[in-house]
Amino acid sequence: MEVPVGLPSRKDSSALGAAAALPSESQPTPAKPVQVTVLEAQNLKSIKSDASVTLVRVEYNGAVLGDSCQTQVLPDGTANYNFTTSFECSPSGPNSLDSIVQNLVLLTVIEVHKEKKQKEKTVPLGQAVVDLLPLLQGQCSFKVLAPLYAVPASPLESVQLEAKGGLEVTVCTEEPLLSATQLSEGNLLSVTLEAAYSVPEAFAAAGPLQNFMACLQVPAAGEKEFPLLFMNGILKPAGEKEPLPRPKKWPLANIMAPGALSIPNSFIVGGPYEDEDGELNKREDMEFRIQAESTKRVVWDVERRCYLDPAAVVILQKRIAECRYWPVEVCRVSVGSPSKGKTSKADKGDEDKQISFHGVAYVNMVPLLCPGVKQIRGAFRVFAYHSSEVFEKTKSQHSVFRDLRKLSLSKEGLWTPGIGSPLSSAVHSKIQKEDKITKDTTRRMSNLLKIPLPDAIAETENVTSLSLDGQQYIEAETFLVMEIKLDKALVPKRSREELTSRVSQMIPPRPPLPARTEGAKKAVEYYHNHVTSIAVAILSEYHELFGKQLPDWGAIDPQTLQEQKRQLNLELNRSGKYFAFKEQLKYAVVKIVREKYLKTTAFETQEQLQAFLSELYVYLVDQMHVALNQLLFEEAAPPAPPPRVTEDQLWLFAREAEVNKDYKLAALYHQQRVAQDQCNIQYRLDYGIFCLLLEERMKAQECFREALSLDPHHVQSLLLCGIVAVMLQHCEEAEIFFEDACCLEPSNVVAWTLSGLFYELQDNNIQAEMAFREAKKLLQAQLAEERSIPEAVEGEGGEKPISAADVKSPSPSPEERSPEGVPNGSADKLPETAEHAQDCTAPKEEATAPEAAPKAEEPPAEQVHPRFQSSTSQDGQPAAPSPGSGLSQPPCTIFMKTVEFLMKVNAVQFVHRALAHELLNLQGGPSCAYYLTLAQTYLLKEDFSKCEECLCEAININYLNPNVWAQKGHLCYQKGNFHEAKECYERAIGFVEDAADMHFIYLHLGSIYLEEKEYGQAKQTYLLACKNSASCLTWLGVGIACYRLEEMVEAEDALSEANALNNTNAEVWGYLALICLQGGREREAEQCYKYSVKLGLRNDALLREIRAAQQRLGFGDPAL
Repeated sequence: MEVPVGLPSRKDSSALGAAAALPSESQPTPAKPVQVTVLEAQNLKSIKSDASVTLVRVEYNGAVLGDSCQTQVLPDGTANYNFTTSFECSPSGPNSLDSIVQNLVLLTVIEVHKEKKQKEKTVPLGQAVVDLLPLLQGQCSFKVLAPLYAVPASPLESVQLEAKGGLEVTVCTEEPLLSATQLSEGNLLSVTLEAAYSVPEAFAAAGPLQNFMACLQVPAAGEKEFPLLFMNGILKPAGEKEPLPRPKKWPLANIMAPGALSIPNSFIVGGPYEDEDGELNKREDMEFRIQAESTKRVVWDVERRCYLDPAAVVILQKRIAECRYWPVEVCRVSVGSPSKGKTSKADKGDEDKQISFHGVAYVNMVPLLCPGVKQIRGAFRVFAYHSSEVFEKTKSQHSVFRDLRKLSLSKEGLWTPGIGSPLSSAVHSKIQKEDKITKDTTRRMSNLLKIPLPDAIAETENVTSLSLDGQQYIEAETFLVMEIKLDKALVPKRSREELTSRVSQMIPPRPPLPARTEGAKKAVEYYHNHVTSIAVAILSEYHELFGKQLPDWGAIDPQTLQEQKRQLNLELNRSGKYFAFKEQLKYAVVKIVREKYLKTTAFETQEQLQAFLSELYVYLVDQMHVALNQLLFEEAAPPAPPPRVTEDQLWLFAREAEVNKDYKLAALYHQQRVAQDQCNIQYRLDYGIFCLLLEERMKAQECFREALSLDPHHVQSLLLCGIVAVMLQHCEEAEIFFEDACCLEPSNVVAWTLSGLFYELQDNNIQAEMAFREAKKLLQAQLAEERSIPEAVEGEGGEKPISAADVKSPSPSPEERSPEGVPNGSADKLPETAEHAQDCTAPKEEATAPEAAPKAEEPPAEQVHPRFQSSTSQDGQPAAPSPGSGLSQPPCTIFMKTVEFLMKVNAVQFVHRALAHELLNLQGGPSCAYYLTLAQTYLLKEDFSKCEECLCEAININYLNPNVWAQKGHLCYQKGNFHEAKECYERAIGFVEDAADMHFIYLHLGSIYLEEKEYGQAKQTYLLACKNSASCLTWLGVGIACYRLEEMVEAEDALSEANALNNTNAEVWGYLALICLQGGREREAEQCYKYSVKLGLRNDALLREIRAAQQRLGFGDPAL
């Protein structure tokens, strides 16, 4: 591979070779030999029919490894070489691991002509390349049939890009080149530069030779960077578009067979503009993109690769988090025709004019930090290169091209144009001299890269012409199309197991519903019930008039019985009860006439009416006797069926009702939990916590005290009673509760911290200080005990290797940080929380997010009580999701542990006071958990702007925390920005570790998918929610998605399960009505519609859809 002068060779560079840190130089690694064996050539006759004697030359990294013996070509076109050569791979040598990635083994088949009394004449016949990448994928040996491409005999000969033959090659090593750690945690970066479109008009095909170049600097270990250089872009005139798909090309300059430049099985396939990650991907940009791709352009289609060892992966991830934009420099270099003799002074004066049209494109690399994302591809606008602007956006201090311009590379003949054209033998012979040039220029380049930033900025005064040329990129609206790809995602994505396609298989088995009577049978049963109730009422009237007749009194004589009957009739008529009983029975008789006899119209004749009345009378008397016999010989009632929902499901339903701000329904669910088990302390605490959310403090106090009455030694109940007492300003009671909690559980950090906050409210600084000191002592002991266990395990198993997942964004200084969305000058403001903490005298004060404070590590999440996650905040997520992402275990503070507890119990007033202490006590600055909690409090008050600022700070500290992305999704969802909410939710569920409120993430994301008519995605999302925590709303979402996908059977199964969990949801009945309408089930459709209306269906769109279907089908509505 040709190495341009001015850029360090991979063989001799000590500056940039170390910068790449590929591999790490901390421990020297012995060299490992790589053996290359060329077995035979095939189909040589297809390249040249009269080829007789050939040999094969093996080259690697610009050095000739050796030539095989001259071999006779057999009649079938094969030549058996069996030639073996090797080179050594070592981190400190010329052939490092990065060299294995970038360089190819070049095989040249050379024809040997032997003539009498003359020197042997050699002519290149064909070339093939072998990619050594499998050696970095864990393989120790591999065998390939490398395509053999013909070398044109002269530049005038037409270029043949298809392979004519092949070389059978084996490559092997004695041991793997990568260790297990390097293989699992290393990565491979590939950058493909496709083309520059809409280039300036000054790019003319005529005139002096021109070399179009681009360079992307890849961050490496330390503060250094490694450049990936793209040379020899081909300027193409306006005309047809570039074909798709088209092959990618190797970045080689010493290839004589143009066909060998194409990378096998690697193509540029393009795609819709809307799916790209860069700029110019909106609908309004489509017309411009289509026109630009047919105009004058510069084409590279080259892919360059770089190996990243585990340490370099960590640095790469940190750099992307620090600077979201990476600069891609472009320029044009005028290449003068080579001439003999010395360079004149005039030529030396023109050296600075060799580089022109210096521009830069800014590539947003942040998508690579999304879980599971391995590549970005898109169009990126090109701007004029200004050092100050580049440094401001990318923190890049050096321009590779300006360093090259200082070296006057054009004078050394290294700008080699026309990579797509065959190279002459002179170019081929120049490779032999490459090592000498490279060593010299490497030394000079390493010194040049040490230019400090002020010098680099000052140099812009000398390159005004470059800026003016670069301005033409903006006027022409030039853009680069490129792709950046990783072998493995920087942030791993969770692997979801496949969900079953049949919804019915996910529904848990349930006992059959009790049989219900319908139609005529139900009408008769209704009549029996009324007869029974009237008979009981008449019997009670009889007992009031004549008293109860005991069995041992004997039978009543008929005359007395007749007299009692007459008096009873008289009393019933006099009191009006007889008329009331008759009216009560009338509706039951009407139902029997309609349901049993199906009589709904008037009779035609009087005789028909009399006959029907006679028949009806006989039937009613018979059924009356049946009802009276059942009353006199009543059987024991069957036991009540067990409840169809558990207490945990009721708790989940209550949370969902809180999310939807249906607090009346949520209160009902909490009351049902308490009624089902009145001795359960946690149910009463959950109800009280819900009352705190509604600021119903008296009711919350009642719940907490009832829980305390069940167990006077329950610490959480004591703490909650104390918190409510403080809110109600019952300070003496609060002190008793907090003291009892600390005495009952002296090791409870939260109890001591709450006691300290309470004493601080009372201006009892001595007691407060003592309580805080005790809490800190307990926490330090707990953390020391927790650390002792993993340290012991680590001591046995060895040191854990560095992982990219263990890295967070570093803590920039206040001068460096200016996050998006934060107004300028905010760094000069004092954090309001600290000001409040200085003179906090009441629990109503609030802590405000510091807008430019340095960052610190976040504390790990800890549950005070396993069931204290039952409360949610008004925005729809649990009131206290676990702040830590679980990716690391940073130090914890007593105040953040207390904040976690307080958020779970909706004690927001105490939260602000604890956060104020957290801010004052942190030496490194607020943590991610601090900003996340503060954002939740702002979201409770619907202060969206401050909430967004806090979340931006939290993301800057730890972009791998799924809880932060979930919280941002809730914010966008509540603001109505569903597109951004969907992106945040998708990122949150993409992490390997779950966020604290996955249930509501699934619910919100599923509703967004339904709104955007992505029904397949909605179905899968709701099924995930059903699998984790099924509820009426999750199955309703599955049912709606299946209905829209016209999967009627699965839709009915899902809606039936939703109805079994909650038969009072009007929307479930509405969709069941639609399914029955589509299935032609008239009676069920009408019944479901009646229930949906009766339960108050508020979805106007669904109601219109039902009525339209009823009008179209002609049934389903009783009014039709």
